[in-house]
Amino acid sequence: MEYSTYGRHVAVDAWGIKFEYLNAAELLRTQMVQAAEASGATILSVQSQQFEPQGATVLILLSESHMSIHTYPEKGFAALDCYTCGENVDPEVAIRAMLAFLKPESTSEVKITRGLGAMDVRILSSNEPIETLNEGQSDV
Repeated sequence: MEYSTYGRHVAVDAWGIKFEYLNAAELLRTQMVQAAEASGATILSVQSQQFEPQGATVLILLSESHMSIHTYPEKGFAALDCYTCGENVDPEVAIRAMLAFLKPESTSEVKITRGLGAMDVRILSSNEPIETLNEGQSDV
């Protein structure tokens, strides 16, 4: 069977973010839309939810796939991800734009190339490569 790359997926855990950035669904929505547009993605729909007593989620449906953020303001934590199909949209551009806005103190990142047959996973912490895992290794 021949495999080809169907997409790239970037997931980031970010810590040390200001409470007011993480507890503002509309602000996050605006920033997420700008980040998706900066990556060249085509936005189909956007949903956002402000939670009580705190927290927010923003989901963006892209023609190329999706982008999301889930926040925990009381912990200074956000979980971001962006998956894009094809070669025209780079999910890292969208994620980097969000990190530039959020200004976390530290991050842990997973990059996955989807559809290769043997999944290629790269794990980074604080934006420094720490290890590469491929199919057959179950550390992830």
